[in-house]
Amino acid sequence: MKKEDEELKDDGRVIADMNVDGMPWYVPNKPNAEGEAEDLKKLSKKETLFLILGVAGAALLVAAIFGLGYFFFILFADKVWFHN
Repeated sequence: MKKEDEELKDDGRVIADMNVDGMPWYVPNKPNAEGEAEDLKKLSKKETLFLILGVAGAALLVAAIFGLGYFFFILFADKVWFHN
């Protein structure tokens, strides 16, 4: 529990940006949070390559897991479910 004496202080961080198109408080050219999209522009070629390889590796891992699940389902259906 928080003490009653403790004050809430704003440290300036944005948890969820409420600047949404269509809302009454929308500001069209409001700058993004500090460095939100700037970080990707600062990547070197080597870092970009590793980023792409990491994403491709994660996608291949997910595809392999689904493929194994499909393989074991077919194996189960052939040997157990449809067994004569």
